Amino acid sequence: MSNNISIKHALKKYGENVIIPDLSLEIKEGEFFTLLGPSGCGKTTLLRMIAGFNSIEGGDFYFSDRRINDLDPAKRNIGMVFQNYAIFPHMTVRKNVEFGLKNKKLPKDEVAKQADKFMKLMHVDEYADRLPERLSGGQQQRVALARALCIEPDVLLFDEPLSNLDAKLRVEMRSVIKNIQHSVGITTVYVTHDQEEAMAVSDRIAVMNAGVIQHVGTPKNIYQRPANLFVSTFIGRSNVLAAKLAVENGETWVVMPSGYRAKMDHVQDQYRREQDIQLSVRPEEFQLNRDASAGGISATVDDCVFLGLMTHYFVHLESGEEVEIIQESSIDSIIQPGSQIKLTLNTEKVNVFTADGSANILTGVCNDCAAG
Repeated sequence: MSNNISIKHALKKYGENVIIPDLSLEIKEGEFFTLLGPSGCGKTTLLRMIAGFNSIEGGDFYFSDRRINDLDPAKRNIGMVFQNYAIFPHMTVRKNVEFGLKNKKLPKDEVAKQADKFMKLMHVDEYADRLPERLSGGQQQRVALARALCIEPDVLLFDEPLSNLDAKLRVEMRSVIKNIQHSVGITTVYVTHDQEEAMAVSDRIAVMNAGVIQHVGTPKNIYQRPANLFVSTFIGRSNVLAAKLAVENGETWVVMPSGYRAKMDHVQDQYRREQDIQLSVRPEEFQLNRDASAGGISATVDDCVFLGLMTHYFVHLESGEEVEIIQESSIDSIIQPGSQIKLTLNTEKVNVFTADGSANILTGVCNDCAAG
């Protein structure tokens, strides 16, 4: 049986050093929930508090309606998959997978049956009698996952499980993890600093910085309408440009230092006033015009990188600001370094933030942590 996880005003500190000051979070039953953020932001600390491996200095942690703050880790019925696999090198694959079941004092035939089921599910049954040293990294991670799942935990925890694998295996294993989690329906909390990995596997993501949750939402919500400038720059690439917001005859405009103006129809009412702003423009949100005499922001191409489907351009604006642009590759020739171009903004997609970057001033921001 799966649980929802409720965290209310969690506090974690080491001496006087506060790691997590006041964190509240609701994770739904059966959800694949990811804690995402830079190294040192507190995501693994929070995961270990859920697991019972770290002390809790304040707040309350619940699995459904059961408070777990003082519950021994062995009694929380969690499965955990670690960055370094943490499988026993002296035990065969079968004995590794059976380990948790034997600790539950289950009958021998039931242990074997359950282990067989999950070894087959993870496609490691053919290696049942091998020692881990004879397995690849991906196979070892599958064994670790089979061991975590076979005890049928209420909550499944992952701590950077793919960071030791090569790029191709990471992509393969994240698909395995997502598909398995959806098939068994266990509430899952996944820690990573890899934005693409988080976007690929998660139902919802919490972006963390300095022990504080900045935005909770679906991958689509977080990418398209990030709650603040930190989230915007952490999730994917983003060009950040200074600009001003102007209101004329009831219409709201973004005005660039170059004089380029773009009408913004979806600014929240409370922000419809003249003010300094910061624009976050993802590389694909620039529209590039080879005709230097056209309207737009004047720019000069510094470099270009052809990557098949897409071509990346690195340019500088008249203001001296450097930006990256991604365009679908055309049959025509690539725009060469030194070329003069004009840029315009896809105003449906760019994001606009207050001057200090603390808030997205556009409509459509969906942040579940705001309610918590």
